[in-house]
Formats: sequence, structure tokens, C-alpha cells
Amino acid sequence: MEPTTVCPKCNGKLVEGFIPDSNSGMVFVNTWVEGPPEKSFIRGTKIEGKRRFYASTYRCEKCGYLESYARDEVE
Repeated sequence: MEPTTVCPKCNGKLVEGFIPDSNSGMVFVNTWVEGPPEKSFIRGTKIEGKRRFYASTYRCEKCGYLESYARDEVE
């Protein structure tokens, strides 16, 4: 499924971007993790062994609506 370039709320133009995830001063691309969150003593949340996808987020220039897609799997 390809993302649309038209806002489903107001028909404005959607522009691609991303929501940054920062840790210790470094900035990363936000990811979507398959399955429910599980607590990890060391990392806060367990992600090892779970499928992860980079998240692209589109923002409407007119109303600010955000729509995210997770298409590219983290290797």
C-alpha cells in the first residue's frame, strides 16, 4: 500500500517526514515494533527478536493531521 498524498481529513497536501527518536544526544528514525510491549530491566522495553520497521510520517500542510506508515524493515 502506497501512502496517499492527499489528507483524508481535509484534502490538503501530505508531506513526508519522520518523528525522531533520540538517545544520549544521538537522533534516530522512529520505529514500529511488532507485538505488545514487554518490560526489560536493562533497556526499559524488550525489542530483541521482534520485527521492527522504520516509520515514515506524513503531515498535512493544511490541518496538521499526521499519518504514519511502517514499510521498510530494520535489518
